[in-house]
Amino acid sequence: MNTEECLICQAPLEYLTQDEVMECAVCHRREPSKTRCKNGHYVCSDCHMQGMDSIFGLCLSETSSDPVAIVRRMMELPFCHPQGPEHHVMVGAALLTAYRNAGGRLELEPALREMYSRGRSVPGGACGFWGACGAGISAGQFLSIVTASTPLAREPWGLSNRMTACALESIGKNGGPRCCKRDSFLSILAAVDFVREHLGVEMERTVPVCSYSSRNPQCIGRRCPFSAAGHAKPKVAFLCVHNSCRSQMAEALGKKLAGDVFESFSAGTEPGARINPDAVRLMKQVYGISMEQTQYNKPLSDLPAVDIVVTMGCNVQCPTMPCSHREDWGLDDPSGKADSEFLLVMKKIEEKVLDLKRRIQAGEL
Repeated sequence: MNTEECLICQAPLEYLTQDEVMECAVCHRREPSKTRCKNGHYVCSDCHMQGMDSIFGLCLSETSSDPVAIVRRMMELPFCHPQGPEHHVMVGAALLTAYRNAGGRLELEPALREMYSRGRSVPGGACGFWGACGAGISAGQFLSIVTASTPLAREPWGLSNRMTACALESIGKNGGPRCCKRDSFLSILAAVDFVREHLGVEMERTVPVCSYSSRNPQCIGRRCPFSAAGHAKPKVAFLCVHNSCRSQMAEALGKKLAGDVFESFSAGTEPGARINPDAVRLMKQVYGISMEQTQYNKPLSDLPAVDIVVTMGCNVQCPTMPCSHREDWGLDDPSGKADSEFLLVMKKIEEKVLDLKRRIQAGEL
């Protein structure tokens, strides 16, 4: 996900109270708008959302019934910016996908195309200028699609408007300034509850912990119901027998790559005398991490109470300890082997640490 405000110069955005004719800095289309950066750059909605059609492939291959997890995967795609009208499509698309996967009767592909068309019509800044956040409107559009609502319908018309009202109520209670991530999550959670009650379809409901605050200069901090400041980070223990190689590398990479999401520890059932010197050398060379300065071989008794246990692939004795989730990564021990074997295992650990981070962020663990 990109981190800038202005897509041209990264300057902060400013919002006017009345429309002015502006020229898009990308396609040079001239049209009325209230939004530009402090350096005068304006980017139209079509250019801002370029590449958003990639959500079709993601949604059509998705098997999850958790719309929060689905929308978070969308948020990691290159087209998605910290703020912007792409969220007006993403919320409804995630809900349609989760609804279908939870057993709701829906032909997904045409429903997604209709959502794409409707969501794109809601401009950026609608939350402040219309008094109706596009994410909340997207939740109502989702419900109108699954109930086949029209202006002449009776019950579907009422349910769709009530859905929008529920989402906007949840968004409004938290106050501004806007945050497209927060408002997307609030709208989705409101829809999950509404659909369960009124349509009898049970989508998964997970409350995310935000990992986007550093990219939002207007973050409301602890006022946000998804603020990481209000949630304790889960503790992850990487375990093996000697705690000298794979588990030490996993602890170090967990701290470097996922320290904002979980706390990392490592230990072994029969701790060795020192960390493997090849692991120390290559971790410093590849990642700039000096493991020998901050880590050491530890027994299980040195660990705090943990939430998640990851075993490295112990083929001698697999350590056990209490936890709420446990998994084995099945990694071969590279000790005594060539650097190429170490580098291969290090790369696998990096990938698995990032996947663990993603699953925790999405509420899957």
